[in-house]
Amino acid sequence: MFTTRPELTGDFGMVASTHWLASATGMGVLERGGNAFDAAVAAGFVLQVAEPHLNGPGGEVPILLWSEAEQKVSVVCGQGVAPAAATVGRFTELGLDIVPGTGLLAATVPGAFGGWMLMLERWGTWSLADVLAPAIHYAQHGVPVLERVAATIESVQELFTDDWPTSAATWLPGGNVPAAGSKLANPVLAATYRRVVAEAEAASSSREGQLAAARKAWYEGFVAEAIAEFSAKTAWRDSSGEVHGGLLTGDDLARWSATVEEPLAFDYRGHTVYKTGPWGQGPVFLQQLALLQGFDLDGMGFLTADYVHTVTEAAKLAFADREAWYGDADVPVSDLLSEAYNAERRKLVGAEASLELRPGAPGGRAPRLPDYPAPGTTSAAPGLSGARSPQGVGEPTVARNGLVKGDTCHVDVVDRHGNMVSATPSGGWLQSSPTIPELGFCLGTRAQMFWLQEGLPASLRPGTRPRTTLSPAFALRDGRPWLAFGTPGGDQQDQWSVNFFLAVVHGRLNLQEAIDAPMFHSEHFPSSFFPRGSRPGVLHVEDRLDAGVTAELRRRGHEVEVQGPWSLGRLSAVARDGAFLKAAANPRGAQGYAVGR
Repeated sequence: MFTTRPELTGDFGMVASTHWLASATGMGVLERGGNAFDAAVAAGFVLQVAEPHLNGPGGEVPILLWSEAEQKVSVVCGQGVAPAAATVGRFTELGLDIVPGTGLLAATVPGAFGGWMLMLERWGTWSLADVLAPAIHYAQHGVPVLERVAATIESVQELFTDDWPTSAATWLPGGNVPAAGSKLANPVLAATYRRVVAEAEAASSSREGQLAAARKAWYEGFVAEAIAEFSAKTAWRDSSGEVHGGLLTGDDLARWSATVEEPLAFDYRGHTVYKTGPWGQGPVFLQQLALLQGFDLDGMGFLTADYVHTVTEAAKLAFADREAWYGDADVPVSDLLSEAYNAERRKLVGAEASLELRPGAPGGRAPRLPDYPAPGTTSAAPGLSGARSPQGVGEPTVARNGLVKGDTCHVDVVDRHGNMVSATPSGGWLQSSPTIPELGFCLGTRAQMFWLQEGLPASLRPGTRPRTTLSPAFALRDGRPWLAFGTPGGDQQDQWSVNFFLAVVHGRLNLQEAIDAPMFHSEHFPSSFFPRGSRPGVLHVEDRLDAGVTAELRRRGHEVEVQGPWSLGRLSAVARDGAFLKAAANPRGAQGYAVGR
């Protein structure tokens, strides 16, 4: 089949990401003797500068990795937690029944720095100064402005000018929206990272000592102090339409640290797929496989109406369970992935599209769903004024005077030693929250994923992680490390990545063919993002999907909305395949790239 670019094949190293500068940076690290972990860290910090509308230093990062020395998969959790003062009662006192999508109230502890540093310390070999050098260079001297960066800044120009002047100072040079193709720098951010390096090198002469000192500077030193002061002493208009200060304190940052955890795994037709725990949505990928293993997808044929219908209906069931059961809590994962449970759930997949949200009862437990905004919500969310619902895909936040979409990045690396990384950094988008002027970046808004209702797995509780959508993936094939992959896309991540995986396993496509194949996803279940609306029965498909398939899906009751030919999915992947290393990246949006040799 036609592909937009070749599947890369070599034996030295491969890097694939959502931006060519990050991919080139990672490959440069491999060429200079660094391993996959060093390369992923350097690429991750470059993504903060090259894609500031999609991630930033104030965000978070979950990572899945394969260590060839340890012969195992590990999860690095760089997802920060809710502040100690963030309670349901505190928000209720402010007249809110949903966490705003922008501003200081939605901030959690910025976990990305800690997550990257933990992986670098435990598995990497490079120094702090070396991995940060590319990001510092690009922040100081500038990066080419993507069309989407220019469009994002333009969409919030009035907000920045009228309400967030610190953001205007950073992102509106000379008071103007930077033109697509121009060069945009962030010298304040460069200075922040240079100071972290300087303090680390002054504190210790060893690599490990410097990394420990860097974490201290971030979570207990000058970075934490600036964040805490900004949260306590300033207040800004957010997506509720009101002006609020923040809840994050220095103690919140000092108490938090990134962790290494065991992944969850599921075996599917000779493959073992690994995901994070249910504090993220990752297990929903595994639940879809557990449901789909009872269907003959090979017999249906790749991307036929039967195939798309079955995959979509399985996704609806798995995501319904996400809504009822997932969170940073005691989640009945073993029951949710059991064959007995999924055999019963599988019976709910009928010939027609379901228009209901149908969570199950794992282990006989009764499901409880949040009190959602009305399905199809497009106006102000309950209890909020001046808010408008986001449209389209991605991980949206909503600002006054317009629609604002934030999103996510992804990077995959495999090195000549066999080490592999899949990481999905996100949050702290330039449009999330006002820029902290001393640091050159803003806080994230991941707390918008909590529910302001007591007793739910994803209820807001101090010191807990929001049920994030960030979902890197890793897979073994026949018991051997094989594939690191992932995508931006919020609630779509564990639909697009499942579709990619199935395209390789059942469609027998290579990595690039699977990424380029026509993509689809459902908007049936509630969004994880403010204002948490849903569109029951809605199925998005690229218009490259066969017209007859689209017509048949409509006949079966799907509310099919046809999108542009190259508009859905932003996957990248690297693989170990026999004697070769392989890589592929998304052509959509003209920024993702894979490099290797």
